[in-house]
Amino acid sequence: MTSDHSLSRRGFMLVLSSPSGAGKTTVARHILEREKKISLSISATTRPQRPLETHGIDYHFVSPETFSKMVEEDHFLEHAVVFDHHYGTPKSFVEAHLADGQDILFDIDWQGTQTLKQKAPTDVVSIFLLPPSLEVLETRLRNRAQDHEETVLLRMSQAASELSHWGEYDYVLINNDLEVAVESVLSIIRSERLKRQRQEGLPLFVRGLHA
Repeated sequence: MTSDHSLSRRGFMLVLSSPSGAGKTTVARHILEREKKISLSISATTRPQRPLETHGIDYHFVSPETFSKMVEEDHFLEHAVVFDHHYGTPKSFVEAHLADGQDILFDIDWQGTQTLKQKAPTDVVSIFLLPPSLEVLETRLRNRAQDHEETVLLRMSQAASELSHWGEYDYVLINNDLEVAVESVLSIIRSERLKRQRQEGLPLFVRGLHA
């Protein structure tokens, strides 16, 4: 795959993280709808499947035993425990897409982001979404009506810890307006694609100019 100016380009991993309920999944969905040159990394998880979720599209839903076997066989680029459930990123899918010049979108937490940066520091672009307030965060969690009351309270109790990791990210956005947040992420994507180190065909192109 080539970029808009016909130079070969290595893809990158775009990470979106936020406390649960701050909007990363919604922003990710809009990015995928509007940007056709990026694909979603589909994680494997031991979390129960929610209504309206589809196996193989939202997540690969697997048993704890299957997940443990995948860890032992080194199938994951990163994996972490979030709210007592395991999540992992299949390695082969990501590596093939990056080499082919395709960008991959990750909807993961700070633990997964740290692991990705350790394993592939030049391939990761990380964005942290902040809620406008904790009150808004709690309202969003309750309005989506996906979790029991005790789960909502658990997610709120974990929010402060998750928020403390904002300084580890390349970009930080306050998700007060969905359209503004989406446009900001799209701008970051366009800028990152133009970085010199991602233009693998650039040295050959410049040598051609000198010739």
